[in-house]
Amino acid sequence: MNKSYLALAVVLGGAAQQAGAAGFFEDSKATLGLRNFYFNQDNRDGAAPPSKQEEWGQGFILDYKSGYTQGPVGFGVDALGLVGVRLDSGKGTHYNPTSANNSGQLFPTESDGRAVHEYGSLGLTAKVRFSKTEARLGTFLPKLPAVTHNDGRLLPQTFEGAQVTSNEISNLTLTGGKFERAKGRSSTNSDSLSIAGANNAKTGQFSNQFYFAGADYKLGKNLLLQYYYGNLEDFYVQHFVGLQHDWKLPVGLLKTDLRYFNSDSDGKNASASGRAEGYRSSGYWSAGDRDRGEVDNRAWSAKFTYLLDAHELSFGVQRLSGNSDFPVLNQGDGYTAYLITDSQINKFLRAGERTWRASYAYDFAKLGVPGLKASAVYLSGDNIDTNGSDASEWERNLRLDYVVQGGLFKGVGFSYRHATLRSDVATQRSLDENRFYVTYSLPLL
Repeated sequence: MNKSYLALAVVLGGAAQQAGAAGFFEDSKATLGLRNFYFNQDNRDGAAPPSKQEEWGQGFILDYKSGYTQGPVGFGVDALGLVGVRLDSGKGTHYNPTSANNSGQLFPTESDGRAVHEYGSLGLTAKVRFSKTEARLGTFLPKLPAVTHNDGRLLPQTFEGAQVTSNEISNLTLTGGKFERAKGRSSTNSDSLSIAGANNAKTGQFSNQFYFAGADYKLGKNLLLQYYYGNLEDFYVQHFVGLQHDWKLPVGLLKTDLRYFNSDSDGKNASASGRAEGYRSSGYWSAGDRDRGEVDNRAWSAKFTYLLDAHELSFGVQRLSGNSDFPVLNQGDGYTAYLITDSQINKFLRAGERTWRASYAYDFAKLGVPGLKASAVYLSGDNIDTNGSDASEWERNLRLDYVVQGGLFKGVGFSYRHATLRSDVATQRSLDENRFYVTYSLPLL
């Protein structure tokens, strides 16, 4: 990382020399996001602690984006400042008594097993633009099929590395880069990357070499074709193809979302000796299988969404095959998988799992209450490979959102999210979870 920081300093210096040029400041934007977040999770079965995790905090997210200096090559600098303040948390409800994990649910952990009073970080990103191509070096909040950041707690997860995005060819976006580290959503530390099965905070194996590349091609206004490649060195190689289509019907709109992932082992994970060192994947293998812990997964899914006025109805199916669970960057402190089954609690990405999902959402603006929305999602997974008979699980998500439309509190958002997970997988406890958000975005520039 030293070379990366040196390069960042050089680019920052170049941008600073030209900062007086028109565009750098004139096109700058800055917002301060305020997020008040209450989290409550009840474990509904089993005797192992904790029976409940409960925390409450206030988050501040400062997002600054500069413009570019003038000239054929433009320079700029972005900054992302994150601060979290503890409002309520106990040693029992934070639940990290020996500090063995990276954090609790919302906050990092002190040496005595209690949540810290506050935490924060500052991420800088240098950027260079030439024609319709942009290169960035620094801190990222990626939203790509190969890697997606998680924003399910008080502050978002961030990644460190470099990325190039090009739109030189009409309707085609090319993306490529390398990420070396990630900072968890409830952490101040930037750690190397891993997957489930190898990500124990004290004894796990990690890599700082994640390469990704992809193409998004718009074929007309209503069809998007995608291909992405991801490679976490010594763990996995992954190929993704996707299709998104909008079909305007005589009555309503039909959206189609098709996805396919093919994931295989790489480097040390591909050898028995490497897996013995800890470069393993989670999943299911029969007793004595020499390939135990090796990445081997295919995942395909299809989701169809019908929109009519204020109504949104969707149905989807997903199938996984292979011995390993679906591989995704996961440091053990929260992650997001680019799957149609990624939900509030569960991901439905276990070896062999077959899942169907259905959802309904309604926008109450049609009834004269703008800003009020409600949704419900149900997911059911079965055929999970385990010892003995196959296992199953289901999850139900309920969500209610409201944004104040006028007056003194215009723009203040409220969101209540409830989730219920029931599973007969031996390593997964059944859970009930409640989240309550109060948010506001304050423009500064």
